[in-house]
Amino acid sequence: MVDVIPALSFGAAAAEYDRLRPRYPEEALRWALDGLAAPARVVDLGAGTGILTRGVLGLGHEVVPVEPDPGMRAQLAAATAGTTALAGSAESVPLPDGSADAVLVGQAYHWFDREPAHAEIARVLRPGGTFAPVWNVRDERVAWVAELTRIAHLGDNAGDVTEKYSDFGPAFEPVELGEFAHATTLTPDEVVGMLHTRSYWLTAPPDERARIDRELRELFATHPDLAGRAAVELPYRTLVLRSRRR
Repeated sequence: MVDVIPALSFGAAAAEYDRLRPRYPEEALRWALDGLAAPARVVDLGAGTGILTRGVLGLGHEVVPVEPDPGMRAQLAAATAGTTALAGSAESVPLPDGSADAVLVGQAYHWFDREPAHAEIARVLRPGGTFAPVWNVRDERVAWVAELTRIAHLGDNAGDVTEKYSDFGPAFEPVELGEFAHATTLTPDEVVGMLHTRSYWLTAPPDERARIDRELRELFATHPDLAGRAAVELPYRTLVLRSRRR
């Protein structure tokens, strides 16, 4: 298999990514943008297929999506009426100085080269503007979800987020943490399909993909909380790290 940069591996699965990845609860987005009256100008950095963009648009804000992957940008345009993502990255944001009231990041902050990204985000934000990475993290306190994570080699657990990402550099005030519980309802086939949009599966060799799929099917067929169920509630903890530009 040709080597693929993990951060740019999602474009081939953009439509399924958009269909199956969880949305962000409204209360989490409102907390991330607390103090900003609509319509604020919000940059969705690493916007992917526009899941976060559409959530913020729903709150009445103006959103400028920025995304490096052309496949993801195309899906965002198809799924988000009247919105076109700019080609760019966290380390090179194609926007003027001080032009944003907030910069949000959904599921992408761990891909950033953080020091140059923090400098770019600070440049784009007005003084007092908000920077807030957001993650939907599976609730691994639930036993079958922890087993799902083990089988599919999934990262981004709650400990990773809260322990690794506690400081955004000298341009930003101390980081605040918000946590919000929610769940998404999927069939077992949709859970497997959703896991096929993860970077580990997308970049894995065929035998590893087959191993993951086989063990996932076995999990759904045999686990006492899952066996015989046509649909399951996949629980999430939405974590928001929020800081203000000094």
